[in-house]
Amino acid sequence: MKRTYSLQELPEIAGMVLTNTPTKTLLFYGDMGVGKTTLIKELAKKLGVQDTISSPTFSIVNEYLLNEEKLYHFDFYRIENEEEALDIGLEDYFESDNWSFVEWPEKVENLLPGESTKIKLTKNKNGSRTLNMMPVK
Repeated sequence: MKRTYSLQELPEIAGMVLTNTPTKTLLFYGDMGVGKTTLIKELAKKLGVQDTISSPTFSIVNEYLLNEEKLYHFDFYRIENEEEALDIGLEDYFESDNWSFVEWPEKVENLLPGESTKIKLTKNKNGSRTLNMMPVK
């Protein structure tokens, strides 16, 4: 699924992503500043997160409570190797059957779960964004 959108359409796009994802693990690919965290904030809001959502750039993972489950937001931009991700218990997070939103998944490619949803974001010259979403098996 591919969609081009403006920031004003972000709530609609977030709803579309949640409705059409076959998994609870979403992998966000895109350059710095493309809007990965902005989209994740809107997705978390749609899922019912009440807390202020921020990028876990330094903490690597933030945990948010939902009604009956959790949302884990990972940012692997600053890690040096996959061992650092293993040290935080990444496999346990993925096996928990909670929502997992992963920024910079290419840094932990060998540790990603078998089934996930890849979301590639690009920024267009006019300021809009293009989202390309596809299941990964």
